[in-house]
Amino acid sequence: MPQPPVVQSPEWWRDRLYKQLIARTEETDIYDSYYECEHRLPHLHEKAREPFKRLLRMSRANYCELVVNALAGRLEVAGFQSDTDGKADDRAWGLWQDNNLDGGSQLAFVEAAIRGTSYLMVSPTSGGGFRITPEHPTQVIIVYRPDNPGEPAAALKLWLDDWTAHLCCTVYLPDRIYKWQAPEPKSGMNQGPQWVRRNVAGEEWGGRNLLGQIPFGELANRPRMLKPGASELQSVIGIQDRINKTIADRMMTQEYAAFPQRWVTGMEIPVDENGQDIAPFNIGQDKILMAEEEKATFGSFPAASPDGYLKAAEADVRDIAAITSTPPHYLLGSMVNLSAEALKAAEAGLIHKVYQRRRHLEEGLERTMRLAGIASSQARIVWKSPEWRTEGELVDALVKMSTLGVPREVLWERWGATPQEIERWRLLNEDALQRAMGGDLAAEYGPKPPPEADPLLLEG
Repeated sequence: MPQPPVVQSPEWWRDRLYKQLIARTEETDIYDSYYECEHRLPHLHEKAREPFKRLLRMSRANYCELVVNALAGRLEVAGFQSDTDGKADDRAWGLWQDNNLDGGSQLAFVEAAIRGTSYLMVSPTSGGGFRITPEHPTQVIIVYRPDNPGEPAAALKLWLDDWTAHLCCTVYLPDRIYKWQAPEPKSGMNQGPQWVRRNVAGEEWGGRNLLGQIPFGELANRPRMLKPGASELQSVIGIQDRINKTIADRMMTQEYAAFPQRWVTGMEIPVDENGQDIAPFNIGQDKILMAEEEKATFGSFPAASPDGYLKAAEADVRDIAAITSTPPHYLLGSMVNLSAEALKAAEAGLIHKVYQRRRHLEEGLERTMRLAGIASSQARIVWKSPEWRTEGELVDALVKMSTLGVPREVLWERWGATPQEIERWRLLNEDALQRAMGGDLAAEYGPKPPPEADPLLLEG
């Protein structure tokens, strides 16, 4: 029987992190399914599920996607800013653009909101630069030191190479990097992958970690002390199931009880030659029901009203809005005579949630830029404002702030300009002022001609 790996050896980290990653993936797969509208079908008796399966599939109304997108849509990085080195800010923004992180960061924010976390990986390039890539939480996991929770101890990246049908993994330690591969595990196998060392041409197995640190920045969504990031859908799934069940019941009511059901008594039902009942009437808009029996009586049951189902579904949607701080009009789709103040009040909870989520996301973003060697501890992430205001409201507020002596660069920032736009506007202003000083204002502010020589001085 093989001996277990030595604690904190590369093999020990590989097996430990692999198990944690698989367990976390299985736990968060349900959140991903609900975001993609692959909900569990509402419960029905086993005998009734097959006949009603079409209606059950039509009953899924995906509010989970709206909850995630309402948050992720307000998370947008505008630039980087420090008080000491503007050139470092430009280099940071250049690296951000070179790695297409305008879109890549959005992908990472969405995955963090769905599964609770995502990652940015920093890789040195042969030209001395850095490559930054968003990493999916089903492929990367980081573990932190128990005596220093903010310090990463090791990381694992796992992926399936479908070209070779191999499962590949890399363990990152602060000083070394180790790689393995194994045949793709078959479903139903109880034992883990049969790892062997993966040798890459030109690379030493267990090569040196050029960064000297774990090369990942973790983007955690609403973490807690002693708990990792959590999905925005954690408390929504149960309510989503309730909504789907209500919609399914309403659709079955519409299918079978949305029109008056007629009945007749005191009438003999005819049968065919095989003894099977024959429908005595052909119900239609232009038909009259007639019976020869004197005691025949006709009547109808009233059509079932869907109002109760509609109110129940609306109440559940309002629960989602309250629990997730999502504006109700995002989910209900109703905006009737709402003033600007009412809309702002309705979105206040979402804005507050965005600011909360950004505090934890900033830690991972700042670590990512520090790994790339172009951001200091004084640098900060500049976000686009999550508040949506009309230009008239914003301009009025900025004009009032300018009367208090607020610098124009601060006003531009409040307007929503990026650090790059602010620098460009400042240079344009300086250029316009210099041209004015050299032209129309030259006579008043420009250089003066030398005074005429004093004859007395010349004589002396």
